[in-house]
Amino acid sequence: MDLRNIAIIAHVDHGKTTLVDELLKQSGAFRANQEVAERAMDSNDLERERGITIFAKPTSVEWKDTRINIVDTPGHADFGGEVERILSMVDGVVLLVDAAEGPMPQTKFVTSKALALGLRPIVVLNKVDKPDAEPDRALDECFDLFASLDATEDQLDFPHMYASGRSGWADHDLDGPREDLSALFNLIVNHVPEPKQIKRKDEDFSMLATTLGSDPFVGRLLTGRVESGTLKVGATVQALSRVGQKIEQFRVTRIQAFRGLSEQDIDEAVAGDIVSIAGMAKATVADTICALAVEDPLDAQPIDPPTITVTFGINDSPLAGRDGKKVQSRVIRDRLYKEAESNVAIKIQDTPGGEAFEVSGRGELQMGVLIENMRREGFELSISRPQVIMREEDGQKIEPVEEATIDVDDEYSGAVIEKLTGSRKGELVEMRQAGAGKTRIVAHVPSRGLIGYHGEFLTDTRGTGVLNRVFHSWAPYKGPIPGRRAGVLISMENGTSVAFALWNLEERGKMMIGAQADVYTGMIIGEHSRENDLEVNPLKGKKLTNVRASGTDDAVRLTTPMVLSLEEAIAYINDDELVEVTPSTVRLRKRYLDPHERKRMAKSAP
Repeated sequence: MDLRNIAIIAHVDHGKTTLVDELLKQSGAFRANQEVAERAMDSNDLERERGITIFAKPTSVEWKDTRINIVDTPGHADFGGEVERILSMVDGVVLLVDAAEGPMPQTKFVTSKALALGLRPIVVLNKVDKPDAEPDRALDECFDLFASLDATEDQLDFPHMYASGRSGWADHDLDGPREDLSALFNLIVNHVPEPKQIKRKDEDFSMLATTLGSDPFVGRLLTGRVESGTLKVGATVQALSRVGQKIEQFRVTRIQAFRGLSEQDIDEAVAGDIVSIAGMAKATVADTICALAVEDPLDAQPIDPPTITVTFGINDSPLAGRDGKKVQSRVIRDRLYKEAESNVAIKIQDTPGGEAFEVSGRGELQMGVLIENMRREGFELSISRPQVIMREEDGQKIEPVEEATIDVDDEYSGAVIEKLTGSRKGELVEMRQAGAGKTRIVAHVPSRGLIGYHGEFLTDTRGTGVLNRVFHSWAPYKGPIPGRRAGVLISMENGTSVAFALWNLEERGKMMIGAQADVYTGMIIGEHSRENDLEVNPLKGKKLTNVRASGTDDAVRLTTPMVLSLEEAIAYINDDELVEVTPSTVRLRKRYLDPHERKRMAKSAP
């Protein structure tokens, strides 16, 4: 059977996973009576809840006499490490672009990686049946994007199609029959070359590991494309590091290939195919799995460095250990190093005290997903404010700059530009009409200036704006950038909050907790209406007497508290504050420095 390996890349919410659903259905990967969930490739709980793809996942379909291995890639720049590894396994890419929005920042980020590897893309203009679709403009923007990324003549001569992933059709012409995806299948088979590794099937076996998984029955599973030779179950192979150092020698206990949404055991893996193998104990991502006679490792695709760092520590608040079972620093350390093993975009470093760990990654969303997964596993953590990683070059301090692409209603564009180019030290690059009363703004803003900005942005645009950001370059340090302006309301007592006290405190600012919530000294319970922090007592109840009067006893009606999500909380805090994360709650608090004070507070905790 002929073989094709492709990746589908797109910006967030451009319909990539929905299109893969239709490719699976129309290729006959499902039984006629099989119940299949929408966005079947988003199998992780967080992916389903948030509606985004976080992990790159291969699948396989059969079209006529050709097997097509398809890799569904994440659409957010924070998970770019997943994409960079996956592109080394494929021979072509399908670039999916929303016909209304055109190429967006993540499209640019991933496309630059694909073009640098020499892959010839197929452009699919999706959602052309939307009322605000402008497929011709989107196609011109794709060509301009490829040209700006130094694409070769072959890459600029790309085929394109018009499609609706949700309706399940793709055609060469905008006014085509709109029946099914057969034209896209045929284009993939004809345009994407077969893996060149097939010609090396008589050589010694070698495979570059690109993703790491685990199975409760067989243990570690490494997935990659077989670069040369064949591999049979029971064969003895070795693992080499990037520098050629021998890591281990092991016997292959299982080989699995992707067939539809499932993985099936096979007896032999052949050059060019994407497979998972089991049996290793130490080998990990970017290692070369090869025959014993092979001495040189395969080249691993370089991964862009992290841009932000967050400190993960033990939860040392007075309420520690009430929700979670995993609270020791040793357990947290093991979990973080396990994550870094499979996620090459994350770096872990121990701090001198041993109770905290510096975790470096691509962005706040990537950190938020890691923390969310850990809290669901029963961990309790304290999280610091994200810090941007600086560099020194030629004696000059440089910092990462991100390209922010913003779509807002015309009436709010002034407020957005003022915020970005003023205190946040951004530079306006482009501003143009995007149709339907919207303005598109492109600005280069220091990463420091975008930390904590998203909540402010939604307030400024009344929730109608869309902000996308992607790493752009390193630039000279632009000076201090002010953080959050508002102060916070800090509890000065341990106990349970009282509705009457919170009601009286509402004139001081916005509350973050409701009545009957556990509070402790140093816990942040609200946002102050002024710039300074204020210590308040949320436990003070009303003094009761036996006198009642109809005009003086007002009913206590509390305003709905301001509840921050995990990512919002991490972006909200200042350098002297922490986010306390447990399986059931997210709290904010001041950072404690004195261990004796910490012990004293723990004794008097509610």
